[in-house]
Amino acid sequence: MARGFSPKLPVSTDKEDGYALNKTYAEVASQNLKHLILTSPGERMMDTNFGVGIRNYLFEPNTAPVHSEILLRIREQATRYLPYLEIQTLLFSPDSDELMDPNLIKIEIKYFIKPLQIVDVLNIMLNNTI
Repeated sequence: MARGFSPKLPVSTDKEDGYALNKTYAEVASQNLKHLILTSPGERMMDTNFGVGIRNYLFEPNTAPVHSEILLRIREQATRYLPYLEIQTLLFSPDSDELMDPNLIKIEIKYFIKPLQIVDVLNIMLNNTI
């Protein structure tokens, strides 16, 4: 019998449980934060305020004021919807020492899971090329 807290999203299969599962609270917290950041406001039924909408920033200039706006939005949303997390740092970084691709958002989010008393890191990379 499969034992886990929630399915890993996107849903996929695995040989052990049938479906891939989040088996620790840290995995659940990471998945919840990722979905909060990737969801656009208005996209979630019954709560149109949910979500950071990180894709909305893909065509914004890659500048410190835009980075500050993203950080503020992530902190506000996490405080409201994921009160068990505390966003510690948010770093925007290129793949290498070269200048960042203007079509790319790469973010490293360091966060503290209060009930577990652990720090974890979530990396998100989006680009606007098809």
